[in-house]
Amino acid sequence: MNRSEEASLERGLTGEYRLASTAGEAVRAFVPHPLPPTPPLLLTASIQRRLERALLACGRLDAITALLPEPDLFLYAYVRREAVLSSQIEGTQSSLSDLLLFELDQAPGVPFDDVVEVSNYVAALEHGLARLSDGFPLSNRLLREIHGRLLARGRGADKQPGEFRRSQNWIGGTRPGNAQYVPPPPPEVEPCMAALERFLHAPEAPGALVKAALAHVQFETIHPFLDGNGRVGRLLVALILHHDGVLRQPLLYLSLYFKKHRVEYYRLLDVVRTAGDWEAWLDFFLEGVEQTATGAVDTAHRLLALFAADAAHVQTLGRAAANALRVFDALRRRPLASIHTLAAATSLSFPTAARAVEALERLGIAREITGRKRERVFAYPAYLDILNEGVQP
Repeated sequence: MNRSEEASLERGLTGEYRLASTAGEAVRAFVPHPLPPTPPLLLTASIQRRLERALLACGRLDAITALLPEPDLFLYAYVRREAVLSSQIEGTQSSLSDLLLFELDQAPGVPFDDVVEVSNYVAALEHGLARLSDGFPLSNRLLREIHGRLLARGRGADKQPGEFRRSQNWIGGTRPGNAQYVPPPPPEVEPCMAALERFLHAPEAPGALVKAALAHVQFETIHPFLDGNGRVGRLLVALILHHDGVLRQPLLYLSLYFKKHRVEYYRLLDVVRTAGDWEAWLDFFLEGVEQTATGAVDTAHRLLALFAADAAHVQTLGRAAANALRVFDALRRRPLASIHTLAAATSLSFPTAARAVEALERLGIAREITGRKRERVFAYPAYLDILNEGVQP
């Protein structure tokens, strides 16, 4: 038995069960002990190496975003990519193109409620980042504000947006009595979340990556909202890393990693609760951070190379190159657009923008996607292909 296993055995259950009554039956609801774990985390040599690699990968990501000529362009794309992935984990069928069409006031190819959920997530994420940028503390109040925007429209609008739950919820099963997991009873939600907030700001709290790993599990264990807990819990990781200065641009989102390793993710959450094995979860989480940050750096390099190569092709258009470059620049910012939106973004007339789009089509850079003769929508397909990797429903 290694030292990590000894520590988890000493911890055992990381909370206590309380009897609760809901839907006419008695259930055992789990109330987690406050963080940090007791006894303390055992950062073995293996976990330390994993932590160092994860921090190094985050450093590379932070460095490349600092060198990007237009970091907001990448943030725009990554926020929407994350919104699609995080919502897919909850069962929506929206793609990135569906979201971009919806933002253009065009009909997406999926049910309206699905794309509304993804659009809500973008609004929630952007609100959280704006509040942190304005100096607002990472707090339960901010999480409630984010939740309010997440459930503002569509499914979930009747699930107390912006408020901690006042009734019992459960995970898995058809009713509380056969649920896979029952979170704390309603009266325990506020105290548990207050303890989590204190942990986030405690002087003796661990470094940001370890803090984010622990806080994510604790949030999912408390499950403080009636709906949207998974999305807010994944968002909490990005907010902590941004708030604590690990990343100046919030470009690290673990939804794709959690989606790919969904079974192991849920297993490890249970192992923490029932066996106290925080170390196994931390190893999994840090591997995800390293993979995700490394992948984001690779994506940034590929997009920069794509933009440079396509801009060079546009330069070959001679006298038409200047206007085509302006439209190309607009498509880099919004890779799905109508001629009306491209004309507005470039201050070109509609006929001039249309001719520029036709030139980009001849070069294979732009492609019309609706098949209509009016209100046509054009995509920058090579850009979308890179962003769409792993995002298909």
